[in-house]
Amino acid sequence: MTDDSKKTVTMTFRIEEGIMVKLRSESEKREVSLNTLVNQILKRFVEWDVYEPKVGMIPIARPIVHTLFENMEREEILEMAQKVGKGVVHDIALFMKAKMDLSSFLSWLETRMKSSSIEFSHSESEGRHVFVMKHDLGYNWSLYHKTILEQIFNDVLNRRVDIVTSNTMLTLTVDE
Repeated sequence: MTDDSKKTVTMTFRIEEGIMVKLRSESEKREVSLNTLVNQILKRFVEWDVYEPKVGMIPIARPIVHTLFENMEREEILEMAQKVGKGVVHDIALFMKAKMDLSSFLSWLETRMKSSSIEFSHSESEGRHVFVMKHDLGYNWSLYHKTILEQIFNDVLNRRVDIVTSNTMLTLTVDE
């Protein structure tokens, strides 16, 4: 059985010369083929960028996020995560994936990390998923996301999740 998502088609596009120069340069820096880079760009567009304005997301500079979270009290972080975060994250993931189950949520979470420029690794072995996210945004950022993720996994997905936090990292472990 073939995986339709990996089938390719041949297309011809006309691209401005200046853009092509930048794409070639970037593909060399990343040590990937131009074809691979263009596929990565298009994949990000169809999986994330097209949805951002529709779900009310805005880009914001890391130093601003760090400062905002750093200056909040623990109680404020927990309240924001419980009152706003869970519902917003749930609704965005549901809108972007058209369903809310473990597989679609983990896929959304991985896409979000890639699109948010958060360093992360995802491993899966014998039905156990482990996400390690390196964010360098402070403990409050970890606490906020830990609270939201625990609520989604426990209340929505009915899954036990283990989340370990620090000032710079968040590690999530969940079984299928």
